[in-house]
Amino acid sequence: MARIWEPYLTDADKAHLAVSKDRRVGFGSKPALLLIDLYRAVFGDKPEPMLDSIKLWPSSHGMAGWNALPHIQQVLEASRAAQIPVIHITMLADSGMLGWFDAAHRDSGGRAGVGRGGDMDAAALDRKKRAAQIVDEVAPIAGEVVLKKTAPSSFWGTPLAGHLTFHGIDTLIVCGEATSGCVRASVVEAASHRYRVQVVEEGCFDRHEATHALNLFDMHQKYADVIPAAKALEWLEDFRVPAKVKEPALV
Repeated sequence: MARIWEPYLTDADKAHLAVSKDRRVGFGSKPALLLIDLYRAVFGDKPEPMLDSIKLWPSSHGMAGWNALPHIQQVLEASRAAQIPVIHITMLADSGMLGWFDAAHRDSGGRAGVGRGGDMDAAALDRKKRAAQIVDEVAPIAGEVVLKKTAPSSFWGTPLAGHLTFHGIDTLIVCGEATSGCVRASVVEAASHRYRVQVVEEGCFDRHEATHALNLFDMHQKYADVIPAAKALEWLEDFRVPAKVKEPALV
């Protein structure tokens, strides 16, 4: 299977990979699904090219997000069928706590930087209110955990590690956005916590194709297995089927 990053690799890169040791981590025995930042601000209200979508939703990823959504829905459905923990991550909005980007764009007096403040009309205020809401297509159901963060990593400032420890989780299946940002930060920290990390290739997306592809490549080399959605679905199906009970031997 051709991988999304292959067009970006040089001949020297490919030669090195050909002699490199395979370092796949595989699945463990106690998986959970981690869905990162699938909120309205990155999708907008309808599928449309990014340059159109950002006119109303500046954080939109355009069609990249909408194209990934069916794959994420399939993995989510399979995870629910397998009855594994599902954790949704979104941003902590309207708490008074600045995100990392907003904090960097405040001046010494704490005021918003140029272009990041100003009055909003009713429609803009409505979009701001809905920005951090997880989209309906992958909305949490009863029993699924929703955690809110103010940093790139899903672990930073959240009780995610404690929740995973409580459930004895050893494997994280990861979907979400942005591949180069919050997904990567969460994957690196998950690997630091010694989880086996499985990143679903078609279940992640980013604003820029090259950044998306090469961050998947880098995670695959260092911190995780980047796997096709079909492999994730196959593994979850096998995990869901209980082991056959052996018939007692006749004596």
